[in-house]
Amino acid sequence: MNPNQHPYPVKAEARKLNFFYGLVQALKAIDMPLYERQVTALIGPSGCGKSTFLRCFNRMHDLYPGNRYEGEIVFHPDNTNLLSTEVDPIEVRMRIGMVFQKPNPFPKSIFENVAYGLRVRGERNRRVLDDKVEQSLKDAALWNEVKDRLKDMAFNLSGGQQQRLCIARALATDPELLLFDEPTSALDPIATASIEELMHDLKKRVTILIVTHNMQQAARISDHTAYMYLGDLIEFGKTDEIFIKPRDKRTEDYITGRLS
Repeated sequence: MNPNQHPYPVKAEARKLNFFYGLVQALKAIDMPLYERQVTALIGPSGCGKSTFLRCFNRMHDLYPGNRYEGEIVFHPDNTNLLSTEVDPIEVRMRIGMVFQKPNPFPKSIFENVAYGLRVRGERNRRVLDDKVEQSLKDAALWNEVKDRLKDMAFNLSGGQQQRLCIARALATDPELLLFDEPTSALDPIATASIEELMHDLKKRVTILIVTHNMQQAARISDHTAYMYLGDLIEFGKTDEIFIKPRDKRTEDYITGRLS
C-alpha cells in the first residue's frame, strides 16, 4: 500500500526501525505508517515484538539502561523524529498517551488521576482543571458513573471503570496518538465491549495503535492490521484484506490458527 494514495494522511511512520535489548535484537528494520484517525492493530504470537514496537513510540524503553534504538519514528505534520536524542521523552509522552494491559490508576482520587498530566504541565487554574477533567471523563464514557464521587479513591472503581479512567487520564493532555497494550485482556466481556465501543468513538479525533492477542478484536475494531513474527513486520494492510486475503502464507497460518 502506498501511503501517499491513502485517503487519510500519515500521522506517524517507522523507518528502518531496529531495537535492541542489550545485545538482543527485538525489532528488525520495520517500515510502517500509522494513518491519522484510524485504528491500527498489531497482531502476532507472544514474543514477536508487538509491545516492544508499541513502546518505541512513547520512548518507554528509555526508562531502562542498555536499550537502544536505530532508525526513526517520524511524527507528522511537524516531521519530528521521536527517537532523536534532541527530543525530550517527557514531551513525547504528552503527545502520545498510553493505556496498559492492567488498569493502573494512581493512588489518588478519581479527579486527581485525570488531572495528573495537566498538573505536570504546570496547569494551576482550577476552572481549567475542572473543565478538562469533566471533558476527559465524558470522552472516556465514565462521567455519568463518577461525577458525584470525584473525590473517591480510584481503586474503588471496578476493573472496567479503572481502565476507562486510565483512558481519561491519557486523553486529558490532548494526545495526538493513543497506544493501547492489550487494554482488555484483564477485563470481562461486557467491560471489553465498552472499551471497544469507546475506541471506535475516539478515532474520530485521535490516532490509535493497539496490541491485541485477540484476533476477533483486531477484526472488529481496527482499520489496518500489522502481523509481526520474530521481530519482523511480515505484512501490513487494510484489516479486511489481511483477514480475508492475506498475501503472506505466514499471516494466513497465524490467522487460521495453524501457527500460534
